[in-house]
Amino acid sequence: MKTASIVAAAGFVTCALCYKPLVSSKKLQNLVTLEDLLAGSQDLQDIADANGGNRAFGGGGHNATVDYLVKTLEELDYYDVSTQQFVELFSAATVDFTAAGTEYSAGYMTYSPSGQASGSLIQVNNLGCIVADFPAAVSGNIAFISRGECTFAQKALAAKSAGALAAIVYNNVPGTLSGTLGGVGDYPPTVGVSKEIGDTLLAAIAAGTVAATLDVNAIQENRTTWNVIAETKGGDHSNVLALGGHTDSVFAGPGINDDGSGTIGILTIAKALTKFKVKNAVRFLFWSAEEFGKLGSFHYLRTLNGTISGNASEVAKIRAYLNFDMIASPNYVLGIYDGDGSAFNFSGPPGSGTIEKDFELFYESKGFPHVPALFTMRSDYAAFLENGIPSGGLFTGAEVLKTEEEAELFGGEAGVALDENYHQPGDTVDNLNHEAFLLNTQSIANSVAKYALSFEGIPAVNSTLRKRHAHVQRHFGHLSARGDYGHSHVHHGPCGESAVVA
Repeated sequence: MKTASIVAAAGFVTCALCYKPLVSSKKLQNLVTLEDLLAGSQDLQDIADANGGNRAFGGGGHNATVDYLVKTLEELDYYDVSTQQFVELFSAATVDFTAAGTEYSAGYMTYSPSGQASGSLIQVNNLGCIVADFPAAVSGNIAFISRGECTFAQKALAAKSAGALAAIVYNNVPGTLSGTLGGVGDYPPTVGVSKEIGDTLLAAIAAGTVAATLDVNAIQENRTTWNVIAETKGGDHSNVLALGGHTDSVFAGPGINDDGSGTIGILTIAKALTKFKVKNAVRFLFWSAEEFGKLGSFHYLRTLNGTISGNASEVAKIRAYLNFDMIASPNYVLGIYDGDGSAFNFSGPPGSGTIEKDFELFYESKGFPHVPALFTMRSDYAAFLENGIPSGGLFTGAEVLKTEEEAELFGGEAGVALDENYHQPGDTVDNLNHEAFLLNTQSIANSVAKYALSFEGIPAVNSTLRKRHAHVQRHFGHLSARGDYGHSHVHHGPCGESAVVA
């Protein structure tokens, strides 16, 4: 009798699972509320506040974020939840920069060493890509270099070879500038400043000698960190919809838009999806160490392959990847990655255009405008593009200034950064745009519901995916002519920081 009761109970559980309805776009969207999004964002804010004001990878704030995600997802009892551990070099710093008696804001170039330098600010000829660009006067002084053409690392190394005590790179387009040197090297202390600061100091240099001091106090250490992976127990695990956002912030702030908004957006969808059945498995991916060059997502794809050139069968099971990195910028645009290449002449793998079109149709059905966003290779979709996986996603903007045309479309303020708190202490729960946050998360729900049922219009990854890596890299120099690598984002053209090309 006891055995029969157990069997009956087991049958009841199975039946309860069977009678969940198939997911639908409208029903999934209806479960997304602003209240839930803001509550989740406040959770991340509280974690950052309790851990020195940030959630940078390998630190207490990010470790607590990982624990929060794992606990939340496991309690749903709808997903197979796992973590993926890896170790990477962490680098962060505080920077003090003064010129002509005025203190200016400067962005740390990741992997720059610590150091103090005092001397005259010397303008470098051309773009500072070769030692010959540096005048003799730079020896024993501070090199002042325009962004453009070559990597920040090349500029820094050339400055060191020319005898400069430090290197300061100024932006060549409006907006702040920070970036990465790509790894540890024999660099002088190196930072970036905005175009506005650059123009001010160039004028001062033209008028006479400009005394400057730079103090970089850097931390560099190996840190252990984790990706979080949650896949529906139901659905076809040979046909997987993957979607992701990164869970780490920069050292300077809590990162509640960048990318707490993407993290909480997809976590909210993961909770809502538990009310339904799916035909295709859905895999939620929460990346670590994106701010240091998309390290978590690239690690995941490498290990999924076995090796970089290994068996692609696991990769081929991923039918589409959707990326959500900053979806609640305060002075937002509604940006959709240009999957078909019609806006920027750089497309994703076959099927990416379908993903883009489906996002476009969602906004149009709601009466909202949208603009294309360039695949700059500066967020976690990069590893998926390089593996031939159809990709897309949403982006509301970072340090790039809103244009008059965008202000006409979306409101907000022209001439002001889409997120003026980008990579700053002000990237808090108080500076999220609620309208964009809710609308974009509902848009995510629409696409998740659609692809959880059918990948119509999105072809499976095939044996040519290995050619994609070379294709992407050939285009990389073109896309990065003014610096489009690393994490800084752009919606209409290259404007951000650069790990490879400055």
